[in-house]
Amino acid sequence: MKSFFRYAILGLTLVVVTLVSALTAMRFAIHGQEVIVPALVGVTPPEASRMTANLGLQLEIERQYYSPQIPEGRIMTQIPMPGAKVRRGWQVRVAESMGPQRVAIPDVINQSERAAEWNIRRRGLDLASTAEMQAKGIPAEQVLAQSPPANATSAAPKTNLLISVAADPASYVMPSFIGQPLGTASRTVQDAGFKLGNVTMGLPPPDPTVAPQAPPTQAPPLQPSPASIVVVQNPPAGQKIVAGAVITFEVR
Repeated sequence: MKSFFRYAILGLTLVVVTLVSALTAMRFAIHGQEVIVPALVGVTPPEASRMTANLGLQLEIERQYYSPQIPEGRIMTQIPMPGAKVRRGWQVRVAESMGPQRVAIPDVINQSERAAEWNIRRRGLDLASTAEMQAKGIPAEQVLAQSPPANATSAAPKTNLLISVAADPASYVMPSFIGQPLGTASRTVQDAGFKLGNVTMGLPPPDPTVAPQAPPTQAPPLQPSPASIVVVQNPPAGQKIVAGAVITFEVR
């Protein structure tokens, strides 16, 4: 009986050892077929093909995309990711870069600022900056220059524009017309490019030696004449004025 149990235990041990050996062998067989996916981003398709073939993997270039970061003719994405464990014969799918997308710069010289910005942005370009400059004889908000120049081919560049602005009106220092005849002051104002405004007749100052009298009823209002003397002016003398300003006088 003891011999029977001894043989039975021995046989069971042999079965367990056999199963463990089989499982270990199977595990080694399975893991022995696994490889680590290499990093392919940035290399050329021929290089990527050699790298994957050496590991028993298959390379499949599925698509091509524009990329401002990855140079043309290089791998830009891959699946599975680098470092992943896969079995031999696994397919690695990649996308190839066509480089940055290039567009022709539109000619926006002499266009309005708004129209130029619209033409730039509708082509997928960016407006980097605008500078302003006064230009005689050119309307305000018109494009004077651009960079890059028109029809240049570039990879989505940022466009810079030089825009015209209205020139500041010429300024002058208001002279003094006090004490001058109205006729002389009026001609000087108009010849200088200013506008003559209202001219009012001021009352003469009261004479302290003469007793005040009631003004006659129905008296006609006094009217200024070329010989009337300027006693008040607006703007006052010394003030800065611009071309076309209106100047008013009070005379006696």
